[in-house]
Amino acid sequence: MNITIVQAILIGLIYYLGANGTPWFTVNLGWAFRRPMMQGLAVGLVLGDPVKGLIVGAAINVTYLAQITAGGAQTMDEGLAGTVGTAIAILSNTSAAVAVSLAVPISLLGNLIWMIYMTGDIFIVHRVDKIAETGDVKKIIFWNIVPSQIFKVILYTVPVAVAVYSGTGAITSILNSLQGTPVIDCLTTVGTILPALGIAMNFKAIISTMGNKAYLYFLLGFLMLSYFKLPLLVIGMLAVILAMLTKTASEQAE
Repeated sequence: MNITIVQAILIGLIYYLGANGTPWFTVNLGWAFRRPMMQGLAVGLVLGDPVKGLIVGAAINVTYLAQITAGGAQTMDEGLAGTVGTAIAILSNTSAAVAVSLAVPISLLGNLIWMIYMTGDIFIVHRVDKIAETGDVKKIIFWNIVPSQIFKVILYTVPVAVAVYSGTGAITSILNSLQGTPVIDCLTTVGTILPALGIAMNFKAIISTMGNKAYLYFLLGFLMLSYFKLPLLVIGMLAVILAMLTKTASEQAE
């Protein structure tokens, strides 16, 4: 599948819009849009295959279920994994499992972009400090938003657009040459294990908060899926209802 320059730029803008510190969304909406599932859907819409974009994005998303950016520290860039990983999967016509294994190392490169952005913003911070001495609030707001975001949109959009546009042919050729080799099998296996790691990290966080009774909820979900063959959507809705009932009962007990 071929990609146009406009599509490559739009994919770069999708990555920028989901990055930390952009003022265009609320905090919660920005966090939600940064998740690989939403980035994958957006990339799929740009490339004309939203279904595969959502499937690949959801597969990548599982790896980052327990990903947080506490105190501004960023260990992996899930937004970069979602955009570039999904674009590679669609353009190269490869599987979601392979895309997951490729997306994880790509997400580590996002740390470099983040560090360059934070380092470059030091100049803006010093400039705002000098303006603060004059008490000009409008200039403070201007320097906090306009120059910072211009710098950020260039830094975040250009590398992704260039990588997606120019690297597609090379990536496709490499994947095609590896078809039927142990390398693809290894990537598929790793891509299958990584989501399990993300789920395990999420389980650990839940158990540390709820204690051993969390295992009962896990067992209930397993029974509903394996023995009662309920769809995941139904199980999710039942989980929300059960959580709300449990919360209400706890509040009444207090």
